Amino acid sequence: MTADAIARSDFFSRERTVASRTFNRWLVPPAALAIHLCIGMAYGFSVFWLPLSRVVGGAQPKECPETLGFFATLVATGCDWKISWLGWTFTLFFVFLGSSAAVFGHWLETAGPRKAGLAAACCWCGGLLISALGVYVHQIWMLWIGSGVIGGIGLGLGYISPVSTLIKWFPDRRGLATGLAIMGFGGGAMIGAPLADRLMGLYATPSSPGVWQTFVTLAAIYFAFMVAGALAYRVPPEGWAPQDFTPPVAAKNALVTHRHVHLDVAWKTPQFWLLWGVLCLNVSAGIGVLGMASPMLQEVFGGKLIGLDVGFDQLNADQKKQIAAIAAGFTGLLSLCNIGGRIGWASASDKFGRKITYAIFFIAGLALYSAIPFAANGGMVGLFVLLFAVIITMYGGGFATIPAYLADIFGTHHVGAIHGRLLTAWSTAGVLGPVLVNYIREYQLSVGAPREAAYNQTMYVLAGLLLCGLVCDLLVRPCAEKYFMSDEEVAAQKHIPVAEVIEKDDDVHADFEDFVEEALEPTATDAHPPGAPRGLPDSKGASLLLILAWTAVGAPLAWGVWVTLLKTAALFH
Repeated sequence: MTADAIARSDFFSRERTVASRTFNRWLVPPAALAIHLCIGMAYGFSVFWLPLSRVVGGAQPKECPETLGFFATLVATGCDWKISWLGWTFTLFFVFLGSSAAVFGHWLETAGPRKAGLAAACCWCGGLLISALGVYVHQIWMLWIGSGVIGGIGLGLGYISPVSTLIKWFPDRRGLATGLAIMGFGGGAMIGAPLADRLMGLYATPSSPGVWQTFVTLAAIYFAFMVAGALAYRVPPEGWAPQDFTPPVAAKNALVTHRHVHLDVAWKTPQFWLLWGVLCLNVSAGIGVLGMASPMLQEVFGGKLIGLDVGFDQLNADQKKQIAAIAAGFTGLLSLCNIGGRIGWASASDKFGRKITYAIFFIAGLALYSAIPFAANGGMVGLFVLLFAVIITMYGGGFATIPAYLADIFGTHHVGAIHGRLLTAWSTAGVLGPVLVNYIREYQLSVGAPREAAYNQTMYVLAGLLLCGLVCDLLVRPCAEKYFMSDEEVAAQKHIPVAEVIEKDDDVHADFEDFVEEALEPTATDAHPPGAPRGLPDSKGASLLLILAWTAVGAPLAWGVWVTLLKTAALFH
């Protein structure tokens, strides 16, 4: 057996994920969704903050003595954690998401999506187990290391693992394909947050809020789904294309290229840094308001949310609980808009083009952010909610559209790794956006601005960010000829495995490999002659496995949407 044959016989290698020409490409999006719906729980981690802040003191949190030093507080077991300290887990999520995606992006392209998906499952779920131990022994640094650092690395690997694969399977629908997968990251919290809330209710005792038990349970559930998704990944064989698909003829100076830029070259181009700015500025504006959506609605409208003409500070405790429930509905509505924007705008970009789609985000966003103070000052709750709903669709749409934008500019050969490096823009935005919103609000309150007007200046600043993003988008041009790889360089880097000639020995993996291969690659109903592989017609690709795969990810997502709609209904009472 040759070395290449041995490598291909490794079930977890990229070569073993190469599909036969009869494989139905619509099995790949549910595999990606299985992973993204799990790691998307990062958005819903705030459901744990309040229970974790009352572990020691119960209903009345026991604060650590002011004389206790920083490091002593980290290991203290006799006092409760501050919510601001717990919130650092959320920051670490996105810092390590971007940094790990940048570091491991090139490895993903060579190792393949299966190994990356399995590594993501181990990191994300292993991080939850470490966090569970940290909660059990009351050590907040273990929560930061477990979920924040190790879990954050899992987020990065899981987030980028399907991007390159989906773009190659759907050259005719790049935006739709990436939107389907990345939609899951936005929807993960809609499933995970209410599930975690119910699990904590099940496990809670007078001495424990049930958080560590919930972490362990979620880790087991997520590991099963993520491993199933990773094993279901397939990459198309070299030369594959959908049936009846004809690549468009590249026009002179067209943004969509059919050539490829190497990873080591792409990040040195002006196009990379312009797109970095496009993503960072779009996300900074959106994530800043998304993180403050609930308190913003409550502080801006106060008693108007329940029919009283009084400000937030004049409400009693029961009235504040009422408007908090309404604000939770507002947050749920924004979650739905985040998901809808990811699939809707990404699909629309297939028709409009990525550059025009982002231009719409920035131009419309300028008008929407500028109109928010008008709606707030006029007490127009409905208009305020509508403006934010549209804004968040474009926030989500920006995430789902950027992978296809990168493939248009740099080609598909290294797009996963390039996308990984570009996600450092998300890490930056995850710090910049919330800092801008929070500190401008605090400054406005410190100089005597009324609470309901504390966000007005913030909206104008965020509109300014979008203007800068528009400039970056308009400056994007096709890559210069000098940046593209030659045909010889592309051929030298591409591995062209032929599934039919893979030599297998009688190892312990053989039977399992055959079972998985046969399950995931249904028999063709319409054979094609040898030559350049062509895909089967989408209408003939239906199978029981396809239905089961989409049901496995669709049912939990539908449940999450239903629960969110019930909460959102409170907003309109």
